[in-house]
Amino acid sequence: MDYSTLISPSLGILVGILMGLTGAGGGILSVPLLIFFLGLPIAEAAPIALCAVALASSIGAILGLKNKILRYKAAIFMALFGLILSPIGLWLTSQIPNAPLQIVFSFILLYVAINLFFQARNELKGVPEVNRKPPPCLILPTVGKLQWTMPCARALMLSGSIAGFLSGLLGVGGGFIIVPALRRYTDLPVKSIVATSLGVLAIITGGGAIFSAASGNLNLMVAAPFSIAALVGLLLGQLLGKKISGPNIQLIFAIFTLLVAISLLIKGALNLRLEVFFH
Repeated sequence: MDYSTLISPSLGILVGILMGLTGAGGGILSVPLLIFFLGLPIAEAAPIALCAVALASSIGAILGLKNKILRYKAAIFMALFGLILSPIGLWLTSQIPNAPLQIVFSFILLYVAINLFFQARNELKGVPEVNRKPPPCLILPTVGKLQWTMPCARALMLSGSIAGFLSGLLGVGGGFIIVPALRRYTDLPVKSIVATSLGVLAIITGGGAIFSAASGNLNLMVAAPFSIAALVGLLLGQLLGKKISGPNIQLIFAIFTLLVAISLLIKGALNLRLEVFFH
């Protein structure tokens, strides 16, 4: 019996629950979990993860659009640059050996985990945010729309490009880039930031998944059950999230991500040592 048919949906539900609890942040753990439990290299795991994130973020983006909190012009603008660089990342994944990619991924996970940990700790302790200068992308109070300036366009373009490249390279949604960028460069409310981020992710990861399928790098037998299960998990996670406070969820998620990052770093380092030894 091929246990991947059982493991794949189980992993999908877990990822979906984490995405529902953390506002799509759980998508970054899709690739490490596929590596650990299905033994896939990043080049195979990344397109599967993109499918799951694309499906889940699309639902979130549609709901955001319906509730009129998604800034679709900003989302499309950022996603366009992400779509340009996503195929480059996907191509590089097939060219770079698996062990160095695992190490790169583990460092990104460490960065995300540490950031989340300190954010959650500050919220639980009630530490106020440091005063910052006005961001380049401001909402015009008269019309309720973003005022487009050159610094604003440049900041959003750079953020979208980085998210797209990492999305293709590592199969991550890129929410860990988009959400902090929108917080830093705009004065949008939190709900609007999350919805706009989901809009960007839906376009970038959807494009990456289509590109992977067209180039024959997508294993649909694993991707389909994983993605559908992730969507079910997302809905379960949103229900659970109503019963647990946000900072506590973030703290647990940060610790879990940190453990995964350390495990992936050890695995990558051991694999790199073996590759060097046998070559």
